[in-house]
Amino acid sequence: MSKSHWFLATSFAAALLMSGQATAHAHLSASVPTDGATVGTSPTEIDLHFSEELNLKFSGIKIIGADKAEAKTGNAKLTDSGKTLVVPVSAALPAGTYTVEWHVLSTDGHKTSGSYSFNVKP
Repeated sequence: MSKSHWFLATSFAAALLMSGQATAHAHLSASVPTDGATVGTSPTEIDLHFSEELNLKFSGIKIIGADKAEAKTGNAKLTDSGKTLVVPVSAALPAGTYTVEWHVLSTDGHKTSGSYSFNVKP
């Protein structure tokens, strides 16, 4: 292989590797409670597991009830090598449907957000 072909091949390989890193985002892979779940008691915390490590300072959630009121939450923390966002629920949630709106910043600087819902039915 000539030097110019070798240079082009290695440059192409490097570009592919870098583009894979540039498109990486933290994706929600599991949650407790799960999306669409009906739980018999109010959760004491919301656990969101992501595909990448998170930056806690720029990550968080809101828990919104059917009446559009936001439930109070405590200080979030990271577990599972920084991939799980754990947010305490400060007070018991009454029966109803709740939407968890989340936003995270992965340690590589990419923002993602989303939402899911669960029901509390004692």
